Amino acid sequence: MRHYETTYILRPNLGDAIFTEIIDRTNSIIAEFGGTLIAQERIGMRKLAYVIKKEVQGYYVYINFAAPGEAVAEIERIFRIDDRVLRYLTIKLGESIDAEGIEAERERIAAAAAARAARDAAEAEDEAKNRGRRRDSSADSESGSAAGRQADDVDDADDDDDVDDDE
Repeated sequence: MRHYETTYILRPNLGDAIFTEIIDRTNSIIAEFGGTLIAQERIGMRKLAYVIKKEVQGYYVYINFAAPGEAVAEIERIFRIDDRVLRYLTIKLGESIDAEGIEAERERIAAAAAARAARDAAEAEDEAKNRGRRRDSSADSESGSAAGRQADDVDDADDDDDVDDDE
């Protein structure tokens, strides 16, 4: 078996039931040909970089699997026929993969997902802290800005006196 990954984009207005139906059909094709699903990720709705078949958004799905080439040919044949699929891309990651390789890939993907989740949580925490700082600094700057404006007005008055002295 070869190692592949496929990302496909579905029309956004289909609904969860149809999304699940298409995803299950794709996974069943892999199983019919004796393949193994390594990972699946429903990325969800995303804005497209450009209009595809009059759509500006799409529902993204990523699958990582091991299967013979005939399974990929069948999946892509179905995708070409089905109008609900906007785009798809299959990449061959490896010439052959065995059971140990499949388990190693699953562990690698799980570790990457955990690292991504930890990074996202840390970024969200930092963003929350920064929002709190901005609120504090904006309150400080508002009270300080009134005093600053008064000081500027006094400086301007002094400048006016200097101009009069020169004349």
